[in-house]
Amino acid sequence: MLAILFAHAVAALIAPPCVRMLGRRGFYVLALAPLGSLGWVVTHWNDDRTLEIPWAPSIHLNVDLRFDSLSSIMAALVLGIGALILAYCAGYFDDDDRQRLGIFAGYMVAFSGAMFGLVTSDNMILMFTFWEATTVLSFLLVGHHADQIAGRRAALQALLVTGAGGLTMLVGIIMVGHECGTYRLSEVVHRADPHSWFTGVAVVLILIGALSKSAIVPLHFWLPGAMAAPTPVSAYLHAAAMVKAGVYLVARLAPVFAVSAPWHPILLTLGLLSMVLAGLRSLQVYDLKLVLAFGTVSQLGFMMTLLAIGTPDAALAGVTMIVAHALFKACLFMVVGVIDHGAGTRDMRRLSGLGRRAPVLCGTATLAALSMAGIPPMLGFVGKESALGAILDADNLPGPARAAVVVGVVVGSMFTVGYSVRFLWGAFGSKTSDNYGSTDVPEPHREWHRPGALFVAPPAVLALASVAAGVGASRLDRLLRPYAQTLPGHGLSHLALWHGWGTPLTLSMVAIACGLLLFEIRDRIGESANPRLGNADRVYDAVLRGMDQLSLRMTGATQRGSLPLNQALILITLIALPTAMLLVEARSKVSLRLWDSPLQPVIGLIMIMMAVGATVMRNRLAAVLLVGVTGYGCGCIFALHGAPDLALTQFLVETLTLVIFVLVLRKFPAEVESDRTTAFKVRRAVLAALVGATVSVLAAFAIAARSTEPIWHRIPDYAYEFGGGKNAVNVLLVDVRAWDTLGEISVLVVAATGVASLMFRSRRFGTLPRVADAPGYDPNRTYWLPAASLVARRHRSMVLAMTTRLLFPTIMMLSAYFFFSGHNAPGGGFAGGLTAGLALVLRYLAGGRYELAEALPVDAGHLLGAGLALAAGTATGSLVLGAPPLSSAIIQVTLPMFGHVKLVTAMLFDLGVYLIVVGLVLDVLRSLGARLDTEDPMHTTGTLPRIETTGPVSRPSLRSRRDGENIGERR
Repeated sequence: MLAILFAHAVAALIAPPCVRMLGRRGFYVLALAPLGSLGWVVTHWNDDRTLEIPWAPSIHLNVDLRFDSLSSIMAALVLGIGALILAYCAGYFDDDDRQRLGIFAGYMVAFSGAMFGLVTSDNMILMFTFWEATTVLSFLLVGHHADQIAGRRAALQALLVTGAGGLTMLVGIIMVGHECGTYRLSEVVHRADPHSWFTGVAVVLILIGALSKSAIVPLHFWLPGAMAAPTPVSAYLHAAAMVKAGVYLVARLAPVFAVSAPWHPILLTLGLLSMVLAGLRSLQVYDLKLVLAFGTVSQLGFMMTLLAIGTPDAALAGVTMIVAHALFKACLFMVVGVIDHGAGTRDMRRLSGLGRRAPVLCGTATLAALSMAGIPPMLGFVGKESALGAILDADNLPGPARAAVVVGVVVGSMFTVGYSVRFLWGAFGSKTSDNYGSTDVPEPHREWHRPGALFVAPPAVLALASVAAGVGASRLDRLLRPYAQTLPGHGLSHLALWHGWGTPLTLSMVAIACGLLLFEIRDRIGESANPRLGNADRVYDAVLRGMDQLSLRMTGATQRGSLPLNQALILITLIALPTAMLLVEARSKVSLRLWDSPLQPVIGLIMIMMAVGATVMRNRLAAVLLVGVTGYGCGCIFALHGAPDLALTQFLVETLTLVIFVLVLRKFPAEVESDRTTAFKVRRAVLAALVGATVSVLAAFAIAARSTEPIWHRIPDYAYEFGGGKNAVNVLLVDVRAWDTLGEISVLVVAATGVASLMFRSRRFGTLPRVADAPGYDPNRTYWLPAASLVARRHRSMVLAMTTRLLFPTIMMLSAYFFFSGHNAPGGGFAGGLTAGLALVLRYLAGGRYELAEALPVDAGHLLGAGLALAAGTATGSLVLGAPPLSSAIIQVTLPMFGHVKLVTAMLFDLGVYLIVVGLVLDVLRSLGARLDTEDPMHTTGTLPRIETTGPVSRPSLRSRRDGENIGERR
């Protein structure tokens, strides 16, 4: 199973270059992935196989795959029809745009793999992951023609409806997993209590996701809209694969939840409603794809009804209809694609006489339509007969409910027969405008381009399979029966082409006769200009408009462009909600220790004074420095409390933050303008005091709420035992909680990229220029720093240059020490990277952007990318080796001169953190420092514009001097 998923992933990746090289013939190569996978499914049919790969067992996130009877049925349809659809694509598309066609092919293969993963997932969270993957891929495939408004609208509509349903389903999955103590489907069916109200709510939420995915009324409207997609997408996703996901989920959960209170009322009611309303709509539209689309909604309602009953006979009939529908509906969609290709239209009013000009295609469509209508000897007839018999014998339904279901299925079958005949007549019959009872219709299309044999072969294979499956119903029974036996109940009938005369056959004959009558009176139920019955598309538009208006009103009320107002709303929420919860819920007794050292209250008092001073200071730099003192005070408190790692990180971050503030403040006036100063405002002061008090109180109650031994008592021992390090903080960052660190450094990379994008707007600044490339550089002169000669004299400091020359190597050695010793002593990749960043800051302050380039002549983006790749590679490397992701290995060796050396593989992850921090600092300096220098005339290097004078100059002419010498004196 894992090999099948991997094969589809590889095929999806190679699809673009394959199609680019081979053209549309590349689809034949890509079809080998699902075709080969189908061979494995057939040879292991109904084998109960499982695969368990630990991922995060503590939170039930594991790769649990299971291949059983129901997975066999669904996987065979997904892979078999997927291979035929890919082969069909080779005849459907042209070679005009190979690049977009290659991407389309990749999406199709990826969708096949995602559907296989969905039907074989035994972990509900993993199933939901594949579920959403099919949603995203469906969005991309439906919107393949991105230049068409209809395609974009249909893709977005499908994404919103199915995505919202999926999120709702996720809540239900979490509830069921929490209630059962497991997320494994094979265990949920044994542990779940279907009669509890909590489980009932979860079932409703899960069913909303299933109904939205399978386009059941009232969430059906996205499926007809999705017909804007290319026909292969409709034939695969909307006939055989994606829309079956909801039906599959109902079939998977039916053995345990069929007796739940909301199960039958929801599924039976909406299933029958879908069958009838969508069947009526199929008799009203003239686009062949829309006829099949509404017919699909109708058939999905039929399948949902059967599988919802919850008896073995109904389950057998349900899976039979799943197979039958996949065969005939995928075939008919492909037939429509051939007609659209050959005639240039899908409007049945413009199609005439194709039955004579394309007899093979007409015969293929006739076989599939007969199966759809339930005419013997097709598989559709076998499924319908079994369905009617199962409903009549469903003893778990009350008598009135059973009668209502029978009537609903018969009425729906009447519409099915009607639109099946109408489809054949509309696509292949000879007709004129008089056949529609009105002359206000398009003239019949007379042109026809004969399709190739390989283009017609895939639908023909499916049509013949419908015949073979119907004739060989007894053999098909042995393949489908194992799933039906998983449902509770007594007795199980057999699939057969002929069960003799009886009530089911009589009802079928009634449905066929009434369906033919509906076809005869089709003109009386034609589509009106503004159809109302079954048209939920306008409701969807109205809901979107209402949500837009509501969002605008909420935004207008809360987001008025005032930063103080926005901050006040956020802070008031922070005060109100936690305080309300503290007042309502039970509270622990708070016991506070005011300080551990007499220095702590002194430092706290200094921090308070500095914070108050920052609010009244008009000088911007002074205010920033005062805020920095509060940060340094926090670091001192960490140190006094016995947290040297936190203290070191706090000092480094605070220093770097101060430098960044100074870089930005160079573009602002030194003091706040008098017209922008504000008087003391009581409300803001009260709000600030309340926020501080709320946070303090919450922290006190949170600490007091502990009811067991704090985990930090065990962390030092566990850090050394499992992580191989004595520095518990560093071990937590790179081993125990490395997933959090990986997410945080990813955010750092995104932030650095965002800062650079905002500063440079149109392009990245790239690697900074070297000193040798600077205009006016004199290589014959020697300075303490390489770029010192390029700094204007008034900004040049010999003391700073000398200090930098001496301190830079020392700081870099300290950075390396922090990095290598961080696993056992204060330090680590983050602290080491910050230290190296401060060394770069020192070089920049002393020599400007050219000096920064001399210190580290590397593009910041390369450092960021290398660090993230190294960290992610460490995460996945252990998985490849068969260990959980981000697990560490300890290597101990004895080396000459060095003695006993212990290395932990987490050091590679820490190295990635180190590179990212250094790259972030370099990117910030390059963005906020070097970029601003190029826009500041006081820092411009090279030859200055010529300065004219009105009289004699008593000193050497400025024309021959570089700007670095005495431009400041002249000015």
